[in-house]
Amino acid sequence: MRLWVCIALLSVVLCVSADRPRIVDKIVDAGKFVRDAVGGARDMYRAYMDMREANYKGADKYFHARGNYDAARRGPGGAWAAEVISDLREGWQSGVSGRGAEDSRQDQEANRWGRSGGDPNRYRPKGLPRKY
Repeated sequence: MRLWVCIALLSVVLCVSADRPRIVDKIVDAGKFVRDAVGGARDMYRAYMDMREANYKGADKYFHARGNYDAARRGPGGAWAAEVISDLREGWQSGVSGRGAEDSRQDQEANRWGRSGGDPNRYRPKGLPRKY
């Protein structure tokens, strides 16, 4: 008897999910995008805080690549958040810090490398603690 109840419930669930209106799928996809974007922003923040904590000379590009890599692995929402945050940060930093266009170009290269799935360790400086 339990087997038949389980089969009946499974059939109902499958039929309901198969007949779901397209708008519901779009809403679900939008929710996933937002969730991934929030998680990606959190990944970027974590990389930034790790960079400040490490305070290690030459590690800037590594943390740029790592933050973008972690965010983009979440999906399209995470990649979008990483790109927006990276662009805003570089726009602000190039105008305020005075480090120049070349530093900003290199940072953006590391950002794109991480977002495209490249290994952030490409930019890892020797001696940076394994914690990071």
